[in-house]
Amino acid sequence: MISLKKYLDNELPGTAELDATEEAGVFSVMLSAYGSAMLAMGNFSLDACPGLGDGLKQSLGALQSQLSRQMKREAVESTDHAVQEQMQEWGQRTARHYRDKAGEVRELLLTMARTGEAVGARDRRCAGQMSEVTARLNRIATLDDLTQIRASIEQSAGELKSSIDRMTAEGKAAVEELKKQVTVYQARLEEAEEIACRDALTGVRNRMCVESMIESRIGSGAAFCVAMIDIDDFKKVNDTHGHLTGDELLKQFAAELRSACRSTDVIARWGGDEFVILLDYPLGEATAQIERLRKWVCGDYTVRGSAGAMKLGLNASIGLAEHLPQEPMKALMGRADAAMYERKGAGRGASAA
Repeated sequence: MISLKKYLDNELPGTAELDATEEAGVFSVMLSAYGSAMLAMGNFSLDACPGLGDGLKQSLGALQSQLSRQMKREAVESTDHAVQEQMQEWGQRTARHYRDKAGEVRELLLTMARTGEAVGARDRRCAGQMSEVTARLNRIATLDDLTQIRASIEQSAGELKSSIDRMTAEGKAAVEELKKQVTVYQARLEEAEEIACRDALTGVRNRMCVESMIESRIGSGAAFCVAMIDIDDFKKVNDTHGHLTGDELLKQFAAELRSACRSTDVIARWGGDEFVILLDYPLGEATAQIERLRKWVCGDYTVRGSAGAMKLGLNASIGLAEHLPQEPMKALMGRADAAMYERKGAGRGASAA
């Protein structure tokens, strides 16, 4: 982040000829831009490290809200210092997070290598024992006493069986241990993949995940539709009540989407206040589903504000598009986006094909 301290300690660039009112206006615009940059950094942190980005986003959002309410030199300096501390702490935590993840993968590889070494050592030991048995059996040919021949065969057979049994037991134990370790690390990797596919704020799928799923369906030739959803006038919620209230509204809206959708529908946050739903059925059925969903999710929401709980009316514009043969994802999403803005322009917040 760019520090504001140097701008406070020195005259604002380009303001030498401005009067006090004009200079205050420039300073206000600069603070607004700085606040927007803080929020953008918070959003980018979710993409950089989904597991830790939400905390930084919340912290920067709170600092931005505080700065917008107290546009004084002391508040700016305090915010600037806090932002630098937050970014430094987040950077250190993120580095440790990925170092730990790399360590887990490295430990798995070492476990596999150690298992391989143990199996190799076991096989070399058993091979040596079998060589001794073979040499003893070869010496039988020079014996004339049947009793000695019988005793030698029995001894060799016993040692051979013991060697094979031990090799089998050791091999089974090594394989079981390896399977146990692989299961542990597979669970950890699956958990990490699940976190990477989720939007940290709302808990639904993120854009990267749903884009991959759309591309997969395009590649398979399956019939499907996509719905693009935008919350109407969401910026006013952030500007009037603050970003923490806006985040709470997004969480509740995503929860309502999950309640209204089928278990097979894929819900994802596309970015900001935009969501995408992937529907694996034809246009007619999808249109009916989206109309039902619109009625379900639009209405009053109770959220926490600075003065306590309050009700906010929410309306959403929804654009629906069915995938056409050979159509690339960009064109498909463009049609859904255009349909959504057509509904928004009409001011009805309904779905369109």
